[in-house]
Amino acid sequence: MHRDYLNPAIRQLRDQQVRFAPRDKRIEQATLAEKLLGELDPKRTYPYEYICYRVTNYRPESYPDLKLSGQEAGHDLRLLVEDLSGSAGVEAEAAGERVLTIEELASKFNVSTKTISRWRRQGLVSRRFVMDGRKRIGFLQSSVDRFVECNSDRVRRGAGFSQLTEEEREMIIERARRLARAGGRPSDVTKRLSRKTGRSPETIRYTLRQFDRDHPDAAVFGDHRGQITPEVKKRIYQQYQHGEPVEMLAKRFSRTRTSIYRIIAEVRAQRIMDLPLDHIPHASFARVRSQKQESRITGEMPAAETSTKKSRLPSGLPPYLASLYEVPLLSREQEAHLFRKMNYLKYRAARLRSKLDPARPKRNLMDRIERLYDEAVSTKNQIIRSNLRLVVSIAKRHVGPTQNFFELVSDGNMSLMR
Repeated sequence: MHRDYLNPAIRQLRDQQVRFAPRDKRIEQATLAEKLLGELDPKRTYPYEYICYRVTNYRPESYPDLKLSGQEAGHDLRLLVEDLSGSAGVEAEAAGERVLTIEELASKFNVSTKTISRWRRQGLVSRRFVMDGRKRIGFLQSSVDRFVECNSDRVRRGAGFSQLTEEEREMIIERARRLARAGGRPSDVTKRLSRKTGRSPETIRYTLRQFDRDHPDAAVFGDHRGQITPEVKKRIYQQYQHGEPVEMLAKRFSRTRTSIYRIIAEVRAQRIMDLPLDHIPHASFARVRSQKQESRITGEMPAAETSTKKSRLPSGLPPYLASLYEVPLLSREQEAHLFRKMNYLKYRAARLRSKLDPARPKRNLMDRIERLYDEAVSTKNQIIRSNLRLVVSIAKRHVGPTQNFFELVSDGNMSLMR
C-alpha cells in the first residue's frame, strides 16, 4: 500500500474501502477512480465530497469543506487505483483485456523503465495484478491507449530517445555551466539545451540533476535556490517519511538541514490542522483531571455480561462475508464505551491542536495529537468491524428480486463508515 498520499482524506478513504468494501466493489471503484482521473483539470479545485462520490457513489459527511487541487487529486487517485486493485488480488489473465508489465511497455515504446516510471507520475494509470503468483505493476491496454492519445508528443519524444553517450553528457554539462555562469536560470538553461541538442527537457534536467548530486563541489546549479512550492514541500515531507536522510534531502533540494527540518515540520503541522477532529462533546470530558479518570474512558471496554452464543452462519455467503461472523457483536455497554472513547480521543486531540502554532510547531505536541487521532481511528474501525455482520443480516432480509444483495451490503457498509 502506498504511504505517499498528498491528502490524508484520500488515504483514509483508501483504508476504509480496502478494509470494508467487497472485492468486486473495490475493482469497480478502481475503474471509477481511473475514469475520474482522466477528467480532472490540474488548474481547477474539486470538493472532496465530489471526488468521494465519483469513486464510491456515496456522499460523505466528513470533510465537508475540504477542496483539493486537480494536481493533488490526480496524484492521489493514481495511488488509489493501484491500492484498490492490489487489494482485490486480480489475476492478470482475468482482467478482461491485455495487461502489460513495465518491461513490456518499455519494450513496446522503445524507452527505459525510468521513462515508464516518469509517465506514471505524469498520468499513466497503473494497477497491481497477480502475475506468476505475486503482485506486480501492470497496465491495462485501455489505460495505455488513453495515455498515448492524450500525450502523443511526449510518447513520441520518449520513443525517439536513446541513451546519452559520455561525450554528449559532458557537452551538455559544459554548455549548461557556461549558461549558468552567464546568469541563466535552470528552467531557461534546460529549454535552451533541449532545443540545441534535440533531447527532451526531461533528459536534460535529469542529466544535470544527477551530475549535481554526484559532484556537489562542481555542481552546475549548486548555489541556486529558487522559491520552493507547496508541491515540493510535500514531496520533501513524503521522502523524509519514507526514510530519506535529511542530509540527502538538503543536497537534493539545495537547502540547509535547518531549512529541511523546518519544511518537514510545516507540512506535518498543516496535515494535523486538516485532520477531521469533529466530535460529539460530553460534559464528563472536561471534568477529567487525572490519568485514573481518563483510563475509565480510554481503557479496555467492559466484558460482556453474558457469554454470547455463536451465531448460526447464514448459508450462501462468500468467505469474506462469512468471516464477519467470527467477530462478536458488541453489547449495548461495550458499544457505548467505544463510542465515548472515540469522541473523547478526538476531543483531547482537538484541545491540543488548538495550542499548535503552524508557524512554529512543536514536535512533541504534534506527536501527541497524531497518537490520539490514530487511536480514535482505530476505535472507530473496531465499532465498524463489530457491526458489519448486522449489515449482512439486514441486507438478507430486505433483498428483493430486483435488488443486488452485494450492492445492499456495500451501501450499508458506507453508512457505517460515515
